[in-house]
Amino acid sequence: MRVVFTAAVLILAGCQAAETEPAAGETITAVPSEADITLGNGENNAIATEGITRAGAVLTVPNVTIEKNGWLVLHPFRDGEPVRDEYTGSTLVKAGSNDGVTIDIGAVPADGDMFIMMLHSDVNDDGVFDFGDGKTVPDAPVFEGTTMIAHPIAAPADSGS
Repeated sequence: MRVVFTAAVLILAGCQAAETEPAAGETITAVPSEADITLGNGENNAIATEGITRAGAVLTVPNVTIEKNGWLVLHPFRDGEPVRDEYTGSTLVKAGSNDGVTIDIGAVPADGDMFIMMLHSDVNDDGVFDFGDGKTVPDAPVFEGTTMIAHPIAAPADSGS
């Protein structure tokens, strides 16, 4: 898992906020350098990865906590590496604690298929996941300090319900 974790940090660190002028009252947070980034949960933003279930192409996450409205997003793996400029699913999560968050990833994954599950901010609070070209992402990844709120996960077995 260490190889996957390291690859995920290096590849997903490239997801950068779009370089736009902030609107009145808006704050742009700088992305830490790749060398400093770790994946995990913060104090105010977290994804409960224990107990994730799956029914077909829909994953259910026990709890997602986020400071501001944002997105729970899944990025796929290909050839053993996370793919930062693609995503397989996203679902809006409101500020606060969200129980039983579902995310449809479109195609039914095989048991054990790898994904990176992470939080992105809804920067302009429009309720639309703005992914851009996948390299410059308007709805930027959520960080607490140098911790990107992201986890490599394996698709659980289909519960059939």
